[in-house]
Amino acid sequence: MKVTVWGARGSVPVSGAQVREVGGNTSCVEVVCGGERLILDGGTGLRALGERLGGAPLRATILFSHLHWDHIQGVPFFAPAYHPGSELTLAGVRRRLSLREVLARQMAPPTFPVGIEALAGAKRFLEVVPGRPFEVGPFRITPFEQEHPNGVACFRIEAEGRALVYATDVEHGGEVDELLVERSAGADLLVHDAQYHWGEYAGVDGPSRRGWGHSSWLEAVAAAQRAEVRRLLLFHHDPGRDDEAVRDIEALAQERFAGAFAAREGMVLGL
Repeated sequence: MKVTVWGARGSVPVSGAQVREVGGNTSCVEVVCGGERLILDGGTGLRALGERLGGAPLRATILFSHLHWDHIQGVPFFAPAYHPGSELTLAGVRRRLSLREVLARQMAPPTFPVGIEALAGAKRFLEVVPGRPFEVGPFRITPFEQEHPNGVACFRIEAEGRALVYATDVEHGGEVDELLVERSAGADLLVHDAQYHWGEYAGVDGPSRRGWGHSSWLEAVAAAQRAEVRRLLLFHHDPGRDDEAVRDIEALAQERFAGAFAAREGMVLGL
């Protein structure tokens, strides 16, 4: 599996010299194996991926962890989605509304000038069920639920004897969720929400972030250690965190787990 990070930021995209190293686009990770392409989340990093592909027709499956703005804002700007020759499957867990209904509302007047019908390459909308594995080409994908406002699906993705777990926007509340440990066991790479320092989350340093749906880097490390994963990718960086602050978190995490490192735009990993 080849894993490429197109967006690693959380909550809202940011720009400026202070984030040049880590990048400012929101959640989007590409996974390629055996000629098949998975795209994890459709944040603003999805636009950058489409730009790299040049708007050519594309066959891919986009898996949405959930449908908060920072995970879907790139969809209306993903050039391959407008190409009638594309074969895109958009997949996610159904909540109150279907995936298509939510994406259509994002592209409805008065907030967007072009309707979802313009996405001629979006050929299929797929509802996935937590705990029920499904296959896409060489990939075996197992969705599972974690704690987040309005719900979130995480994914264990297996192919060619390797395993990746994508677990963004999870809130453990101080004690790592047993299901995440179970689903992440022995994975080659765990991509885990690490938006906060513990003091930020707990309200020691400013207002409490409890209930906001995210983890501290300490909890990400604890999850990686308990699941005995090979590597931990710290993900969903706070929009207020500049490059130096992300490096500081990375160094602290590495003191506890040598395989930890911070996600950066353009990072390519081989599993």
